[in-house]
Amino acid sequence: MVQSRFSRMNTPPSVPLRRLQRASLFFLLPLVTIALRAGPWESLFDGKSLNGWRTLGGKAPYAVEDGTIVGTAIADTPNSFLATDRTLGDFIFECEILQEGGPTNSGIQFRSQSLPSYQNGRVHGYQLEIDPSARAWSGGIYDEARRGWLYPGTLNPAARDLYQLGRWNHLRIEAIGASLRTWINGRPVSHVIDDLTREGFIALQVHGVGKQLDQVGRRIRWRNLRIQTTDLVATPLDPIPVRNLRPNDLSEAEKSAGWRLLWDGVSSAGWRGVNQAEFPAEGWNIVNGELRAAPSGAKRGGDIVTRENFSAFEFQWEFRLTPGANSGVKYFVTERPPAESALGLEFQLLDDDKHPDAAMGAGGNRRLGSLYDLIPRSELMPGLGIAPRIGEWQHGRIVVYPDNRVEHWLNGVKVVDYVRGSPLFKSVVARSKFEKNAGFGLGGSGPLLLQDHRDEVHFRSLKVRELR
Repeated sequence: MVQSRFSRMNTPPSVPLRRLQRASLFFLLPLVTIALRAGPWESLFDGKSLNGWRTLGGKAPYAVEDGTIVGTAIADTPNSFLATDRTLGDFIFECEILQEGGPTNSGIQFRSQSLPSYQNGRVHGYQLEIDPSARAWSGGIYDEARRGWLYPGTLNPAARDLYQLGRWNHLRIEAIGASLRTWINGRPVSHVIDDLTREGFIALQVHGVGKQLDQVGRRIRWRNLRIQTTDLVATPLDPIPVRNLRPNDLSEAEKSAGWRLLWDGVSSAGWRGVNQAEFPAEGWNIVNGELRAAPSGAKRGGDIVTRENFSAFEFQWEFRLTPGANSGVKYFVTERPPAESALGLEFQLLDDDKHPDAAMGAGGNRRLGSLYDLIPRSELMPGLGIAPRIGEWQHGRIVVYPDNRVEHWLNGVKVVDYVRGSPLFKSVVARSKFEKNAGFGLGGSGPLLLQDHRDEVHFRSLKVRELR
Protein backbone atom coordinates (compact mmCIF):
# COMPACT_ATOMS: atom_id res chain seq x y z
CA MET A 1 0.00 0.00 0.00
CA VAL A 2 1.70 3.19 1.23
CA GLN A 3 5.40 3.95 1.14
CA SER A 4 6.82 4.61 4.60
CA ARG A 5 7.17 8.27 3.65
CA PHE A 6 3.53 8.44 2.58
CA SER A 7 2.57 8.35 6.26
CA ARG A 8 4.36 11.70 6.52
CA MET A 9 2.64 12.77 3.29
CA ASN A 10 5.92 13.08 1.38
CA THR A 11 6.61 11.70 -2.07
CA PRO A 12 8.96 8.68 -2.12
CA PRO A 13 12.08 9.20 -4.24
CA SER A 14 11.19 6.14 -6.36
CA VAL A 15 8.01 7.87 -7.64
CA PRO A 16 8.58 11.31 -9.21
CA LEU A 17 6.15 13.99 -8.02
CA ARG A 18 5.00 14.88 -11.51
CA ARG A 19 3.92 11.26 -12.04
CA LEU A 20 1.88 11.35 -8.86
CA GLN A 21 0.28 14.63 -9.92
CA ARG A 22 -0.80 13.00 -13.16
CA ALA A 23 -2.21 9.96 -11.33
CA SER A 24 -5.97 9.65 -11.16
CA LEU A 25 -7.89 10.63 -8.03
CA PHE A 26 -9.21 7.06 -7.98
CA PHE A 27 -5.68 5.76 -7.41
CA LEU A 28 -4.58 8.38 -4.89
CA LEU A 29 -7.51 8.45 -2.50
CA PRO A 30 -7.13 4.85 -1.22
CA LEU A 31 -3.45 5.54 -0.50
CA VAL A 32 -4.17 8.66 1.54
CA THR A 33 -6.93 6.89 3.49
CA ILE A 34 -4.61 4.05 4.45
CA ALA A 35 -1.79 6.43 5.39
CA LEU A 36 -4.03 8.33 7.78
CA ARG A 37 -4.91 5.06 9.50
CA ALA A 38 -1.30 3.96 9.99
CA GLY A 39 -0.17 3.65 13.60
CA PRO A 40 3.35 3.50 15.09
CA TRP A 41 5.94 1.92 12.80
CA GLU A 42 9.21 0.20 13.66
CA SER A 43 12.11 -0.25 11.26
CA LEU A 44 13.32 -3.82 10.66
CA PHE A 45 16.55 -2.74 8.95
CA ASP A 46 19.02 -0.13 10.20
CA GLY A 47 20.38 0.56 6.72
CA LYS A 48 23.93 -0.40 7.74
CA SER A 49 24.02 -4.02 8.92
CA LEU A 50 22.08 -7.28 9.03
CA ASN A 51 21.64 -7.09 12.79
CA GLY A 52 18.37 -8.79 13.73
CA TRP A 53 18.48 -11.10 10.70
CA ARG A 54 19.80 -14.62 10.06
CA THR A 55 20.25 -16.76 6.95
CA LEU A 56 18.36 -20.03 6.45
CA GLY A 57 18.09 -22.61 3.70
CA GLY A 58 20.37 -22.17 0.70
CA LYS A 59 23.70 -20.39 0.39
CA ALA A 60 22.76 -17.32 -1.65
CA PRO A 61 24.66 -14.36 -0.13
CA TYR A 62 23.00 -11.35 1.46
CA ALA A 63 24.82 -8.05 1.99
CA VAL A 64 24.18 -4.37 2.72
CA GLU A 65 24.85 -1.87 -0.08
CA ASP A 66 23.85 1.79 -0.25
CA GLY A 67 21.28 1.44 2.52
CA THR A 68 19.64 -1.63 0.97
CA ILE A 69 19.72 -5.37 1.61
CA VAL A 70 21.00 -7.19 -1.47
CA GLY A 71 20.52 -10.89 -2.22
CA THR A 72 22.34 -12.52 -5.14
CA ALA A 73 21.30 -15.67 -7.00
CA ILE A 74 23.95 -18.41 -7.26
CA ALA A 75 23.93 -21.81 -8.93
CA ASP A 76 23.22 -25.18 -7.34
CA THR A 77 21.67 -24.07 -4.06
CA PRO A 78 18.08 -24.35 -2.83
CA ASN A 79 15.88 -21.42 -1.89
CA SER A 80 17.69 -19.05 0.45
CA PHE A 81 16.13 -16.87 3.13
CA LEU A 82 17.20 -13.92 5.24
CA ALA A 83 14.91 -14.20 8.27
CA THR A 84 14.15 -11.92 11.18
CA ASP A 85 15.30 -13.08 14.59
CA ARG A 86 11.92 -12.01 15.90
CA THR A 87 8.78 -14.12 15.93
CA LEU A 88 5.76 -12.09 14.89
CA GLY A 89 2.04 -12.76 15.15
CA ASP A 90 -0.32 -10.01 14.00
CA PHE A 91 1.34 -7.21 12.05
CA ILE A 92 1.33 -4.86 9.09
CA PHE A 93 4.55 -5.01 7.07
CA GLU A 94 5.80 -2.82 4.25
CA CYS A 95 8.94 -2.71 2.15
CA GLU A 96 10.23 -1.87 -1.31
CA ILE A 97 11.86 -4.31 -3.70
CA LEU A 98 13.95 -3.90 -6.88
CA GLN A 99 15.32 -6.65 -9.12
CA GLU A 100 18.53 -6.06 -11.05
CA GLY A 101 20.11 -7.97 -13.93
CA GLY A 102 16.90 -9.63 -15.10
CA PRO A 103 13.86 -11.44 -13.73
CA THR A 104 14.14 -14.09 -11.07
CA ASN A 105 11.58 -15.54 -8.69
CA SER A 106 11.51 -14.19 -5.15
CA GLY A 107 9.14 -13.49 -2.29
CA ILE A 108 8.52 -12.31 1.25
CA GLN A 109 7.95 -15.07 3.80
CA PHE A 110 5.68 -14.24 6.74
CA ARG A 111 4.42 -16.19 9.73
CA SER A 112 7.05 -18.70 8.62
CA GLN A 113 9.07 -21.20 10.59
CA SER A 114 12.19 -23.35 10.47
CA LEU A 115 11.87 -26.32 12.84
CA PRO A 116 14.14 -29.36 13.22
CA SER A 117 11.00 -31.50 13.36
CA TYR A 118 9.80 -30.29 9.93
CA GLN A 119 11.86 -31.51 6.98
CA ASN A 120 15.13 -30.97 8.86
CA GLY A 121 14.57 -27.28 9.39
CA ARG A 122 13.25 -26.39 5.95
CA VAL A 123 11.68 -22.93 5.84
CA HIS A 124 7.92 -23.19 5.48
CA GLY A 125 4.96 -20.86 5.70
CA TYR A 126 3.13 -18.10 3.90
CA GLN A 127 4.83 -16.16 1.14
CA LEU A 128 3.98 -13.05 -0.81
CA GLU A 129 5.12 -14.20 -4.25
CA ILE A 130 7.35 -12.12 -6.51
CA ASP A 131 6.89 -13.52 -10.00
CA PRO A 132 8.22 -11.37 -12.87
CA SER A 133 7.66 -14.19 -15.38
CA ALA A 134 5.00 -14.15 -18.10
CA ARG A 135 2.65 -15.81 -15.58
CA ALA A 136 2.78 -12.60 -13.49
CA TRP A 137 1.46 -13.91 -10.17
CA SER A 138 3.31 -11.34 -8.06
CA GLY A 139 1.44 -10.62 -4.85
CA GLY A 140 -0.21 -14.03 -4.78
CA ILE A 141 0.05 -16.05 -1.59
CA TYR A 142 2.03 -19.29 -1.70
CA ASP A 143 2.45 -21.72 1.20
CA GLU A 144 6.17 -22.49 0.95
CA ALA A 145 7.13 -26.15 1.48
CA ARG A 146 3.59 -27.05 2.62
CA ARG A 147 0.33 -26.72 0.68
CA GLY A 148 1.52 -24.67 -2.28
CA TRP A 149 -0.70 -22.05 -3.91
CA LEU A 150 -3.38 -20.64 -1.65
CA TYR A 151 -4.13 -17.61 -3.83
CA PRO A 152 -2.82 -17.90 -7.41
CA GLY A 153 -2.79 -14.83 -9.61
CA THR A 154 -5.66 -16.21 -11.66
CA LEU A 155 -8.06 -15.26 -8.86
CA ASN A 156 -7.35 -11.55 -9.31
CA PRO A 157 -6.23 -10.97 -12.92
CA ALA A 158 -6.51 -7.20 -12.49
CA ALA A 159 -3.35 -7.36 -10.38
CA ARG A 160 -1.16 -9.04 -13.03
CA ASP A 161 0.50 -5.80 -14.18
CA LEU A 162 1.04 -4.16 -10.80
CA TYR A 163 4.60 -5.45 -10.29
CA GLN A 164 7.06 -3.74 -12.61
CA LEU A 165 10.47 -5.24 -13.26
CA GLY A 166 13.41 -2.84 -13.16
CA ARG A 167 11.86 -0.29 -10.75
CA TRP A 168 11.23 -0.05 -7.05
CA ASN A 169 7.95 -1.72 -6.11
CA HIS A 170 6.10 -1.21 -2.86
CA LEU A 171 4.81 -4.31 -1.02
CA ARG A 172 2.37 -4.50 1.87
CA ILE A 173 1.24 -7.46 3.98
CA GLU A 174 -1.50 -7.39 6.60
CA ALA A 175 -1.64 -10.45 8.86
CA ILE A 176 -4.36 -9.78 11.41
CA GLY A 177 -5.93 -12.81 13.02
CA ALA A 178 -6.75 -15.31 10.29
CA SER A 179 -6.90 -12.61 7.62
CA LEU A 180 -3.88 -12.48 5.30
CA ARG A 181 -3.84 -9.72 2.67
CA THR A 182 -1.28 -8.40 0.20
CA TRP A 183 -0.83 -5.29 -1.94
CA ILE A 184 1.61 -4.21 -4.64
CA ASN A 185 2.15 -0.53 -5.39
CA GLY A 186 -0.93 0.43 -3.44
CA ARG A 187 -3.37 -1.96 -5.10
CA PRO A 188 -4.89 -5.10 -3.53
CA VAL A 189 -3.73 -8.48 -4.82
CA SER A 190 -4.68 -11.33 -2.44
CA HIS A 191 -6.93 -12.09 0.50
CA VAL A 192 -6.70 -15.44 2.28
CA ILE A 193 -8.48 -16.52 5.47
CA ASP A 194 -6.39 -19.20 7.19
CA ASP A 195 -5.14 -20.00 10.68
CA LEU A 196 -2.76 -22.89 10.15
CA THR A 197 0.12 -20.73 11.42
CA ARG A 198 -0.52 -17.76 13.70
CA GLU A 199 3.06 -16.58 14.20
CA GLY A 200 6.54 -16.85 12.74
CA PHE A 201 9.36 -14.85 11.19
CA ILE A 202 9.50 -12.62 8.13
CA ALA A 203 12.12 -13.59 5.53
CA LEU A 204 13.47 -12.27 2.23
CA GLN A 205 13.77 -14.99 -0.39
CA VAL A 206 16.34 -15.53 -3.10
CA HIS A 207 14.84 -18.38 -5.09
CA GLY A 208 17.09 -21.22 -6.17
CA VAL A 209 17.98 -21.08 -9.87
CA GLY A 210 19.48 -24.55 -10.16
CA LYS A 211 21.76 -24.70 -13.19
CA GLN A 212 20.10 -21.81 -15.05
CA LEU A 213 23.36 -19.96 -15.54
CA ASP A 214 21.65 -17.00 -17.18
CA GLN A 215 20.06 -16.20 -13.79
CA VAL A 216 23.24 -16.54 -11.74
CA GLY A 217 24.32 -13.15 -10.46
CA ARG A 218 20.92 -11.53 -10.67
CA ARG A 219 20.26 -9.39 -7.62
CA ILE A 220 17.29 -8.40 -5.48
CA ARG A 221 17.31 -5.28 -3.34
CA TRP A 222 15.06 -4.49 -0.39
CA ARG A 223 14.75 -1.20 1.47
CA ASN A 224 12.45 0.68 3.87
CA LEU A 225 11.45 -2.47 5.73
CA ARG A 226 9.08 -1.53 8.51
CA ILE A 227 6.47 -3.19 10.68
CA GLN A 228 3.52 -2.26 12.84
CA THR A 229 2.53 -4.68 15.63
CA THR A 230 0.27 -2.63 17.92
CA ASP A 231 -2.95 -0.70 17.46
CA LEU A 232 -3.48 -2.47 14.16
CA VAL A 233 -6.26 -1.17 11.94
CA ALA A 234 -7.06 -3.32 8.92
CA THR A 235 -7.41 -1.63 5.57
CA PRO A 236 -11.07 -1.33 4.47
CA LEU A 237 -12.14 -4.35 2.46
CA ASP A 238 -11.43 -4.43 -1.26
CA PRO A 239 -13.77 -6.04 -3.82
CA ILE A 240 -11.40 -8.88 -4.70
CA PRO A 241 -12.05 -12.63 -4.32
CA VAL A 242 -11.49 -14.10 -0.85
CA ARG A 243 -10.08 -17.59 -0.38
CA ASN A 244 -11.21 -18.95 2.98
CA LEU A 245 -9.42 -22.13 4.06
CA ARG A 246 -11.19 -22.50 7.40
CA PRO A 247 -13.73 -25.34 7.01
CA ASN A 248 -17.39 -24.31 6.92
CA ASP A 249 -16.46 -20.77 7.92
CA LEU A 250 -17.85 -17.51 6.60
CA SER A 251 -15.59 -14.51 7.14
CA GLU A 252 -16.77 -10.93 7.43
CA ALA A 253 -15.17 -10.21 4.06
CA GLU A 254 -17.24 -12.96 2.46
CA LYS A 255 -20.42 -11.82 4.15
CA SER A 256 -19.88 -8.29 2.87
CA ALA A 257 -19.51 -9.70 -0.65
CA GLY A 258 -22.85 -11.53 -0.40
CA TRP A 259 -21.67 -15.06 0.38
CA ARG A 260 -23.60 -17.41 2.66
CA LEU A 261 -23.16 -21.01 3.76
CA LEU A 262 -25.25 -23.64 1.97
CA TRP A 263 -24.36 -26.24 4.59
CA ASP A 264 -23.86 -25.61 8.30
CA GLY A 265 -21.34 -28.41 8.82
CA VAL A 266 -23.36 -30.26 11.46
CA SER A 267 -26.84 -31.08 10.13
CA SER A 268 -28.79 -31.85 6.96
CA ALA A 269 -30.60 -28.50 7.05
CA GLY A 270 -31.18 -27.04 3.60
CA TRP A 271 -30.77 -30.35 1.77
CA ARG A 272 -33.01 -33.27 0.79
CA GLY A 273 -32.81 -36.38 -1.33
CA VAL A 274 -33.66 -36.21 -5.04
CA ASN A 275 -37.40 -36.73 -5.43
CA GLN A 276 -37.70 -36.87 -1.65
CA ALA A 277 -39.07 -34.49 0.93
CA GLU A 278 -36.35 -35.27 3.46
CA PHE A 279 -32.63 -35.95 3.64
CA PRO A 280 -31.70 -39.63 3.02
CA ALA A 281 -31.77 -41.69 6.20
CA GLU A 282 -28.77 -43.74 5.00
CA GLY A 283 -25.90 -43.40 2.59
CA TRP A 284 -24.74 -39.89 3.56
CA ASN A 285 -22.76 -39.27 6.75
CA ILE A 286 -21.89 -36.06 8.59
CA VAL A 287 -18.51 -36.55 10.26
CA ASN A 288 -16.07 -33.94 11.62
CA GLY A 289 -17.61 -31.12 9.62
CA GLU A 290 -17.66 -33.15 6.40
CA LEU A 291 -20.61 -34.30 4.31
CA ARG A 292 -19.62 -37.74 3.04
CA ALA A 293 -21.15 -39.92 0.34
CA ALA A 294 -20.91 -43.51 1.55
CA PRO A 295 -18.26 -45.78 -0.01
CA SER A 296 -18.91 -48.57 -2.47
CA GLY A 297 -20.68 -51.49 -0.79
CA ALA A 298 -22.54 -49.35 1.72
CA LYS A 299 -26.24 -48.66 1.37
CA ARG A 300 -26.70 -45.92 -1.18
CA GLY A 301 -28.49 -42.72 -0.19
CA GLY A 302 -28.86 -41.30 -3.69
CA ASP A 303 -28.12 -37.78 -4.88
CA ILE A 304 -28.99 -34.83 -2.66
CA VAL A 305 -30.19 -31.37 -3.70
CA THR A 306 -30.61 -27.96 -2.12
CA ARG A 307 -34.08 -26.97 -1.01
CA GLU A 308 -33.50 -23.65 -2.79
CA ASN A 309 -33.36 -22.97 -6.52
CA PHE A 310 -30.72 -20.78 -8.15
CA SER A 311 -30.48 -18.98 -11.48
CA ALA A 312 -27.51 -16.58 -11.64
CA PHE A 313 -25.07 -17.50 -8.90
CA GLU A 314 -21.56 -18.31 -7.75
CA PHE A 315 -21.10 -21.59 -5.88
CA GLN A 316 -17.88 -22.83 -4.30
CA TRP A 317 -17.02 -25.87 -2.26
CA GLU A 318 -14.15 -28.09 -1.14
CA PHE A 319 -14.05 -31.78 -2.01
CA ARG A 320 -11.81 -34.72 -1.32
CA LEU A 321 -11.86 -37.73 -3.64
CA THR A 322 -10.88 -41.19 -2.48
CA PRO A 323 -8.83 -43.27 -4.96
CA GLY A 324 -10.86 -44.22 -8.03
CA ALA A 325 -13.87 -42.11 -7.00
CA ASN A 326 -16.52 -40.67 -9.31
CA SER A 327 -18.95 -37.92 -8.33
CA GLY A 328 -20.16 -34.53 -9.50
CA VAL A 329 -21.89 -31.27 -8.72
CA LYS A 330 -24.94 -30.54 -10.88
CA TYR A 331 -26.75 -27.27 -11.46
CA PHE A 332 -29.97 -26.27 -13.25
CA VAL A 333 -31.22 -29.64 -12.07
CA THR A 334 -34.48 -31.21 -13.20
CA GLU A 335 -35.82 -34.02 -11.03
CA ARG A 336 -37.46 -37.00 -12.74
CA PRO A 337 -39.62 -39.03 -10.35
CA PRO A 338 -39.22 -41.78 -9.33
CA ALA A 339 -35.55 -41.94 -10.39
CA GLU A 340 -32.84 -41.54 -7.72
CA SER A 341 -30.85 -39.27 -9.99
CA ALA A 342 -31.69 -36.03 -11.79
CA LEU A 343 -30.70 -34.30 -15.00
CA GLY A 344 -28.46 -31.26 -14.87
CA LEU A 345 -25.28 -29.62 -16.05
CA GLU A 346 -22.43 -31.25 -14.16
CA PHE A 347 -19.05 -30.20 -12.86
CA GLN A 348 -17.34 -33.57 -13.04
CA LEU A 349 -15.50 -34.86 -9.96
CA LEU A 350 -13.28 -37.81 -10.86
CA ASP A 351 -10.02 -39.58 -10.19
CA ASP A 352 -8.79 -39.27 -13.77
CA ASP A 353 -5.98 -41.76 -13.31
CA LYS A 354 -7.97 -44.61 -11.82
CA HIS A 355 -11.57 -44.28 -12.99
CA PRO A 356 -12.37 -45.58 -16.51
CA ASP A 357 -14.85 -42.75 -17.17
CA ALA A 358 -11.92 -40.39 -17.79
CA ALA A 359 -11.20 -42.13 -21.10
CA MET A 360 -14.84 -42.13 -22.24
CA GLY A 361 -16.92 -39.39 -23.79
CA ALA A 362 -15.23 -37.17 -26.38
CA GLY A 363 -11.96 -35.27 -26.11
CA GLY A 364 -11.67 -35.73 -22.35
CA ASN A 365 -15.05 -34.22 -21.53
CA ARG A 366 -15.55 -36.57 -18.60
CA ARG A 367 -12.39 -35.67 -16.74
CA LEU A 368 -12.19 -33.74 -13.48
CA GLY A 369 -13.55 -30.21 -13.80
CA SER A 370 -15.14 -30.75 -17.22
CA LEU A 371 -18.75 -29.98 -18.09
CA TYR A 372 -19.66 -33.64 -17.99
CA ASP A 373 -20.00 -35.27 -21.44
CA LEU A 374 -20.18 -31.85 -23.10
CA ILE A 375 -17.08 -29.64 -22.81
CA PRO A 376 -13.61 -30.83 -21.74
CA ARG A 377 -11.67 -28.78 -19.25
CA SER A 378 -8.55 -26.96 -20.33
CA GLU A 379 -5.18 -28.51 -19.53
CA LEU A 380 -4.48 -28.36 -15.83
CA MET A 381 -1.82 -25.91 -14.72
CA PRO A 382 1.10 -27.42 -12.81
CA GLY A 383 2.04 -26.30 -9.35
CA LEU A 384 1.58 -27.46 -5.79
CA GLY A 385 -1.91 -26.60 -4.61
CA ILE A 386 -3.20 -26.31 -8.19
CA ALA A 387 -2.62 -29.69 -9.82
CA PRO A 388 -5.19 -32.02 -8.19
CA ARG A 389 -4.06 -34.64 -5.70
CA ILE A 390 -6.40 -37.49 -4.87
CA GLY A 391 -6.93 -37.81 -1.13
CA GLU A 392 -6.32 -34.09 -0.51
CA TRP A 393 -8.84 -31.25 -0.32
CA GLN A 394 -9.48 -29.50 -3.62
CA HIS A 395 -11.48 -26.37 -4.38
CA GLY A 396 -14.30 -26.18 -6.91
CA ARG A 397 -16.20 -23.15 -8.14
CA ILE A 398 -19.08 -22.63 -10.57
CA VAL A 399 -20.07 -19.17 -11.79
CA VAL A 400 -23.30 -18.61 -13.74
CA TYR A 401 -23.72 -15.00 -14.86
CA PRO A 402 -27.11 -13.39 -15.58
CA ASP A 403 -26.28 -13.40 -19.30
CA ASN A 404 -25.83 -17.23 -19.22
CA ARG A 405 -22.03 -17.23 -19.32
CA VAL A 406 -20.78 -20.13 -17.20
CA GLU A 407 -17.35 -20.89 -15.74
CA HIS A 408 -15.85 -23.90 -13.97
CA TRP A 409 -12.88 -23.22 -11.68
CA LEU A 410 -10.58 -25.81 -10.13
CA ASN A 411 -8.13 -24.84 -7.39
CA GLY A 412 -8.27 -21.18 -8.33
CA VAL A 413 -7.89 -21.65 -12.09
CA LYS A 414 -10.65 -21.36 -14.69
CA VAL A 415 -10.88 -24.65 -16.63
CA VAL A 416 -14.22 -24.34 -18.52
CA ASP A 417 -15.93 -21.33 -20.09
CA TYR A 418 -19.14 -21.49 -22.15
CA VAL A 419 -22.50 -19.82 -22.76
CA ARG A 420 -25.74 -21.67 -22.08
CA GLY A 421 -27.99 -21.71 -25.13
CA SER A 422 -25.27 -20.61 -27.56
CA PRO A 423 -24.83 -22.41 -30.91
CA LEU A 424 -21.73 -24.14 -29.51
CA PHE A 425 -23.61 -25.29 -26.42
CA LYS A 426 -26.48 -26.67 -28.51
CA SER A 427 -24.08 -28.49 -30.81
CA VAL A 428 -22.24 -30.27 -27.98
CA VAL A 429 -25.55 -31.28 -26.38
CA ALA A 430 -26.67 -32.69 -29.74
CA ARG A 431 -23.71 -35.10 -29.85
CA SER A 432 -23.84 -36.07 -26.16
CA LYS A 433 -25.76 -38.60 -24.10
CA PHE A 434 -28.28 -35.82 -23.44
CA GLU A 435 -29.29 -35.35 -27.09
CA LYS A 436 -32.82 -36.70 -26.51
CA ASN A 437 -33.49 -34.53 -23.46
CA ALA A 438 -35.29 -31.51 -24.88
CA GLY A 439 -34.13 -28.20 -23.41
CA PHE A 440 -31.33 -29.85 -21.49
CA GLY A 441 -29.44 -27.35 -19.32
CA LEU A 442 -31.57 -24.40 -20.38
CA GLY A 443 -33.90 -24.07 -17.40
CA GLY A 444 -34.28 -20.68 -15.78
CA SER A 445 -33.44 -21.97 -12.32
CA GLY A 446 -32.95 -25.15 -10.35
CA PRO A 447 -31.38 -26.66 -7.25
CA LEU A 448 -27.73 -27.59 -6.80
CA LEU A 449 -26.95 -31.29 -6.51
CA LEU A 450 -24.22 -33.41 -4.92
CA GLN A 451 -23.93 -36.78 -6.59
CA ASP A 452 -23.84 -40.17 -4.90
CA HIS A 453 -22.07 -42.36 -7.46
CA ARG A 454 -21.47 -45.23 -5.03
CA ASP A 455 -17.97 -43.91 -4.26
CA GLU A 456 -16.75 -42.23 -1.09
CA VAL A 457 -16.38 -38.49 -1.60
CA HIS A 458 -16.12 -35.80 1.08
CA PHE A 459 -17.58 -32.28 0.83
CA ARG A 460 -17.32 -29.19 3.04
CA SER A 461 -17.34 -25.36 2.92
CA LEU A 462 -20.31 -25.16 0.55
CA LYS A 463 -21.03 -21.48 -0.12
CA VAL A 464 -23.19 -19.54 -2.54
CA ARG A 465 -23.95 -15.98 -3.53
CA GLU A 466 -26.50 -14.79 -6.02
CA LEU A 467 -25.47 -12.60 -8.94
CA ARG A 468 -27.56 -9.79 -10.38
